[in-house]
Amino acid sequence: MQLGDWAYRLAENTLAEPLPRRWAHSQGVARRAELLGPVLGEDAELLYAAAVLHDIGYAPALIATGFHPLDGARYLRDIAHADTRVTRLVAHHSCALVEAEERGLARGLADEFELEDPYLVDALIYCDMTTTPDGEPTTVDARIAEILSRYGNDGIVGRFVHRAHPDLQAATARTHHRLSP
Repeated sequence: MQLGDWAYRLAENTLAEPLPRRWAHSQGVARRAELLGPVLGEDAELLYAAAVLHDIGYAPALIATGFHPLDGARYLRDIAHADTRVTRLVAHHSCALVEAEERGLARGLADEFELEDPYLVDALIYCDMTTTPDGEPTTVDARIAEILSRYGNDGIVGRFVHRAHPDLQAATARTHHRLSP
């Protein structure tokens, strides 16, 4: 079985029933990853797998710390025995280390999961930050505004988003530039 097919099936089985909107978002992020295939070459399927799995840690059955990148990556590593690079991308997706600092989990995340190739990290940020919760395309600024409207400015997620905003924009811009002829 191909990595992408395996990842899609795992994400669907884990997210579709308990979290249909999160599943719609994950499918949209995966569709965005498919668009990057021509510029990623042999890493295209790796990005697709990470994209469809990036929010698996939200699944109620997987929650351990309440921090979805860490919970998802631990599940992928320890239970699903996923590809190491996919697991690292999930662990660090969308500036997760910044949010981990807000939660007091940065050391655990950094010690357990190495950073992946920055080119792929940027690509996954692009896919996630240009997809709405319903799986539709959007802009990074609209996505950030939507996240802040759901979580507010003062909580952990709001503080994280304000801190990470410049990095999320820059990664999205770098990837968009790579897509331009």
